[in-house]
Amino acid sequence: MNTKAAEELPAVSVIMPVLNEERHLRTAVRHILEQDYAGSMEVVIALGPSTDRTAQIAAELVAEDPRVRTVENPTGRTPAGLNAAIRGSSHPIVVRVDGHGLLTPGYITTAVRLLRDMEAANVGGIMHAEGETEWEHAVAAAMTSKIGVGNAAFHTGGLAGPADTVYLGVFRREVLERLGGYNEEFVRAQDWELNYRIRQDGGLVWFTPQLRVTYRPRPTIKALAKQYKDYGRWRRVVTRYHRGSVNLRYLAPPTAFAGVTLGLLLGLAVHPAFLALPGLYLLGIAGGAVKEGRDLSPKAKTLLAVAFATMHLSWGFGFLTSPRSLARKVIGSRAPSSADVVAERG
Repeated sequence: MNTKAAEELPAVSVIMPVLNEERHLRTAVRHILEQDYAGSMEVVIALGPSTDRTAQIAAELVAEDPRVRTVENPTGRTPAGLNAAIRGSSHPIVVRVDGHGLLTPGYITTAVRLLRDMEAANVGGIMHAEGETEWEHAVAAAMTSKIGVGNAAFHTGGLAGPADTVYLGVFRREVLERLGGYNEEFVRAQDWELNYRIRQDGGLVWFTPQLRVTYRPRPTIKALAKQYKDYGRWRRVVTRYHRGSVNLRYLAPPTAFAGVTLGLLLGLAVHPAFLALPGLYLLGIAGGAVKEGRDLSPKAKTLLAVAFATMHLSWGFGFLTSPRSLARKVIGSRAPSSADVVAERG
């Protein structure tokens, strides 16, 4: 690209909240710095109170490249880190990346072009899960399967077009500043909540399969269960904070959890026939594992069924047990903007 064209490209701020990311941080930053974007770029890492070598690795990255700097995120919460990085950055385009996300070649160039061409407020693409262990291979297969995550395009792919939400996102700074950035009370689901406000404000959220970020799944069953329990818990908060934001896809996991739990309880206490409910669910995910795990090893194929069940039931449990008081706290923490529709105060 010639010098004049490069000068016309908007400068980009890449923001990255990190906490205990020593395993992936250096690689994630390398994938950013090796982007072919011809305009100016800065990388702002928001450092949470990690207990591993994350802070040391970040300091090394700062010393190695003048485009990288850090800001503090004392709470360690993702939305607080994102807002701290936004405040600590300066360029008109803001690219969100996580500490375990790897940008694919051409990501920033394509995103900036689409922001301009589509007159979008936010563009994003696919959360392309890739594992490194047998368990992670299984989780990656579950996270890119409609059986595992429903029909969300940013997980499973699809045609380019307007979307409710996208993975991570590339934003116009003016939009983030006008809407007040991320709502820091949303420990999870902060992307969905922000994109909802963008759409209510009249902005376009644009999905394209051209944009892909390689994502490293949680390394253990316990970590995956906590991740999806939190997803369900906070998605329920979103539905209480923004009336009308729920859809049928979000009701599938709680329905599965309720059916399995009720079937087990009634099967043991009333009649064995009720055990057909959890039995049918197990048969369904086993069949799904056979179908979706064709390219996996026999061990990973078995683990895929475990991953499906962990994701479904943890999400469902989190959704059904999300306390109303949590939604009240979130609602009370911030006066709603004209884009917000506040629900369920009582």
